[in-house]
Amino acid sequence: MKLNKLSMLGVASAVALTFAAGTNLAIADGHVKPIKMRWASDHSGPPHPAAIAEMFFAEQVEKKIPGSKVQIYWAKSLYNVPKGTQALTKGNLEMMTGQFGKTSSVEPYANTIVGAGKLTSPGAINGLDGTKTFAQLKKVFNDKHGITIFGSGHLSMYMGAGAVKSRMLVPADFAGKKVRSMGPAENALLGALGANPTTMAFGDVPPALQTGVIDGLLTSLGGFNATKEQAPYFTVAGINGIVGDYYWIGASNKWWATLDKNQKAALTDIIMNDFIPYQKAINFCNDKRLVDKFKTTDKGAPGIYVMSPGEAGVLQAKEGGATNNWIKSKVDDMGDKMVDQFTSEAKALVAANPMGSSALEKTDCTAFAADFAKFAKGTALYKKKSRK
Repeated sequence: MKLNKLSMLGVASAVALTFAAGTNLAIADGHVKPIKMRWASDHSGPPHPAAIAEMFFAEQVEKKIPGSKVQIYWAKSLYNVPKGTQALTKGNLEMMTGQFGKTSSVEPYANTIVGAGKLTSPGAINGLDGTKTFAQLKKVFNDKHGITIFGSGHLSMYMGAGAVKSRMLVPADFAGKKVRSMGPAENALLGALGANPTTMAFGDVPPALQTGVIDGLLTSLGGFNATKEQAPYFTVAGINGIVGDYYWIGASNKWWATLDKNQKAALTDIIMNDFIPYQKAINFCNDKRLVDKFKTTDKGAPGIYVMSPGEAGVLQAKEGGATNNWIKSKVDDMGDKMVDQFTSEAKALVAANPMGSSALEKTDCTAFAADFAKFAKGTALYKKKSRK
């Protein structure tokens, strides 16, 4: 397997760390001992772009640190997010991609950065790691759960609402509909819009749509691509207008303590300078290619309809802070302050990073064409990798 290595200076500079010159020299001279590790996530395998990025990480580790082996487990084949978080704490797992909202059953503060209509530009999303709230979450995960968070990734900037029979565009379209939700924070949004939210794992969604158990779903563009036959009317309220979907990239402190300084430096270099920039860029490009392929301006036609700011504002006004209020009901005074703090930080990030201003938006997506093509029919490779 060979994945493309990109030169994404604008993206990489936002997450890169400065390392001693001896680190790269040690890697080149083969002075880094081999590393054996497992990586778990709850999203599906290739052609899912986040999974391709994790395979890119494995390739970089195995190439740069000869003799190393990275085993990847997708689709909860090893742990779901809450159990994986606990496994990291105990040292029973090495690294994981953990969605913030799904982590909240183990750490309620994880919900403080979720919610619709907050980080509504690519530049703002890329600024998440630099917020005070993210720094507080990193400290909580480290001090309370024994997990080092290296940074964040995103599943899709265009999370949206898919429907079976007709497009869900205004609050009245949601009213009374049974809609699949990813978690309780999204339930608050759907409830405010008058829908009947149903928390459901994605694997159960296609048959539920086919049999009429649900009328629609909240999902990513990748999720739309997998369910477009059952729910062809997909609506996005701009960038993160309906829901944000952020992941933390974390390692077990107990495992990390078993590595020597050269191993730690080498892995940190790969995570920060190779993996995280690649992960963000390939997810951005996956969004772009799906919008380019399926976008429609006809509200009555199947496909991806991108709301205007005015249309998205109607949904946001109807939401009326319901998500923040729900999150606050699940946390203490510190969490309450973190919710308000992040809402303000997100607003400032959007103002400082308007649409079109981010280096991420200037990514040359043709650089990923070979990787997308390689995994267009990635079932066999996915099964092979996930069973290791």
